[in-house]
Amino acid sequence: VSVSARAVFSKYSIEPASPIDFGAMIKGTKKSQVLLLENMGMLSFRFFIRQAPQRKRHGLLLAKCVEVMAVRHQPLLALFLQAALSVGMFTVSPCSSSVSPSGVQKITVDCNAGPEGKCEEQLYIDISGR
Repeated sequence: VSVSARAVFSKYSIEPASPIDFGAMIKGTKKSQVLLLENMGMLSFRFFIRQAPQRKRHGLLLAKCVEVMAVRHQPLLALFLQAALSVGMFTVSPCSSSVSPSGVQKITVDCNAGPEGKCEEQLYIDISGR
């Protein structure tokens, strides 16, 4: 009896690279940008988008521009139930899904310009099986 196996891990690319900058916007207007998450591996993977925890640095509470980057896989059952994630002036959809081998998932980031001033958030894409 011949037995064989091949160990693999998730391979992916995210375009465009972060940060995403919506630039100056008129209050009350909306702009959208699209991220492409491509599965370059041999197995399907699941992704979840979540807000990054805020960090203190030099006594200031910081949050960066909408950045999307990979982090360790953590169980995020609540995100299975969400179609979109809203953080500040930004809405991301879908915020979770599966991507098949050679598949590409379009992720839309909407910015609804609210109160005057700068709005920055940091988001993560959590990809299973890395």
